[in-house]
Amino acid sequence: MEPMNLFSEIRALVLEALNKMVARGDLPEGLDMAAVAVEPPRDPAHGDMATNAAMVLAKPAAKKPRDIAEALAALLAEDPRITSAEVAGPGFLNLRLAAAEWQGVVRAALQEGRDFGRSTLGAGQKVNVEFVSANPTGPMHVGHTRGAVFGDALSALLDFAGYDVTREYYINDGGAQVDVLARSAYERYREANGLDPVIAEGLYPGDYLIPVGEKLKEKYGASLLDQPESEWLAEIREFATAEMMAMIREDLDLLGIKMDVYSSEKALYGTGRIEAAIARLQDAGLIYDGVLEPPKGKTPEDWEPREQTLFRSTLHGDDVDRPVKKSDGSWTYFAPDIAYHWDKIDRGFDLLIDVFGADHGGYVKRMTAAVKALSDGRVPLDVKLIQLVKLFKNGEPFKMSKRAGTFVTLRDVVEQAGADVTRFHMLTRKNDAALDFDFDKVLEQSKDNPVWYVQYASARVNSVLKRAAEMGVDTSDAALAGADLAKLDHAAELELAKKVAEWPRIVEIAARANEPHRIAFFLYDLASDLHSLWNRGNEDLSLRFIQEGDQAATAAKIALVRSVSVVISAGLGILGVTPATEMR
Repeated sequence: MEPMNLFSEIRALVLEALNKMVARGDLPEGLDMAAVAVEPPRDPAHGDMATNAAMVLAKPAAKKPRDIAEALAALLAEDPRITSAEVAGPGFLNLRLAAAEWQGVVRAALQEGRDFGRSTLGAGQKVNVEFVSANPTGPMHVGHTRGAVFGDALSALLDFAGYDVTREYYINDGGAQVDVLARSAYERYREANGLDPVIAEGLYPGDYLIPVGEKLKEKYGASLLDQPESEWLAEIREFATAEMMAMIREDLDLLGIKMDVYSSEKALYGTGRIEAAIARLQDAGLIYDGVLEPPKGKTPEDWEPREQTLFRSTLHGDDVDRPVKKSDGSWTYFAPDIAYHWDKIDRGFDLLIDVFGADHGGYVKRMTAAVKALSDGRVPLDVKLIQLVKLFKNGEPFKMSKRAGTFVTLRDVVEQAGADVTRFHMLTRKNDAALDFDFDKVLEQSKDNPVWYVQYASARVNSVLKRAAEMGVDTSDAALAGADLAKLDHAAELELAKKVAEWPRIVEIAARANEPHRIAFFLYDLASDLHSLWNRGNEDLSLRFIQEGDQAATAAKIALVRSVSVVISAGLGILGVTPATEMR
């Protein structure tokens, strides 16, 4: 049985009524109804749900919106689920639903449990989410932390929405930075052998390479000390890269992140894969030899025009054509990235998502153009840019880590704030907005701290369930689903049920936009509504969740708050956060 989604059900009812209007000649045949939506009205006073049907169909039907809305309202009012259908403004239609519909949502949440809100939106489409992909040259920093949390939560969201998701890490081990890593590790190897390391400018100064130097000594002794770089560079590069990737995996483990696939840039070289990808673009007439215009800001004196092999990316939405091969015949950085994305397409993915740092903004159009060209427009690429994180402690910018040498590490953040707090807070802003991470504020117990406020709601429900069980109420989900939910008849209780009903809709909206922060926002609003109802019970005793001496009323109210925790658990599960059972 498909999980309940009340908004989808009412939309189906609207479409059924529209089809009746077509059948009786009120509307022309062949109308595209894809844009017909049912959603909460902007002002809750206007109703429970609103539909734009008359507005979006008026022009193609050559009719006035209000005329369509009035005829549609009359048909919808015949359905027992709809208690009123009122035309507003130029032709919006506001609907009010019977209380039994909201009570039914509570029952569905309890019956479906962790599957409540799951969607078939993705229809099993294969999605590749590539995220983190930090250079294997050191520990992950706070910027990587945000990208890692975003990518993992997005993957979980898409999985919940019915997609077949692969989490992938692209190891940038083919560029000059891994040679710098090898040289830096060699200096720590010399240090392990009792010599003074020479950390020249441009090398990685962090202490994290000291253990790598010691391991190199264990393996090679002093045998590499007098060898020229040509003798040791390749071996140390491979050794140090493996050590860095082990460190990165440990960092990801701290956040509970498991990758499905690790792909290597280096593995693309010498295999013919880069050549094959470029040949595919060449066959499409998109590769040519030419000279680019000088970059903006360059004067003729410092610009030397050179003929290069170029990808005609402007035919697929880019601003300028992009070099894939330098004038000396070597590949540009872009060429292996083209081959890597061609490999993803070749593996049969229906949708590609890349999570990049904000400094990769200039890369978006060229990569999107390449994927469009390689897949003949069949496979979309959505690039999500992750903006910077600013760290604060005691009102001051947080100081840098000596261990890393130049930046605050992921480990620094998780050790101070905890994995759950770190993950939730990293999702309290949209990915392309800068985020402040204040160690004091993310740990404070107040409504201004979203993670605490949501966890407090979870813990409150847990405590109420315990109290109800102590008075003899069967608090199993199966028993609560069978409670007399018609007793949930107060407007404040129905408002909370209406919020629970929005959950399946929010999942689909967030998944369509690839925006997991919407889940965090929704959980905060849901928690706020629960706390509000709790507080109203202080003034109106009939709203208290525990009704002394009335097990039937208590069971109904407990069913309502338990439906809230079902959604909080599912939402926190998507965010990768463990729900709290009690607050300490």
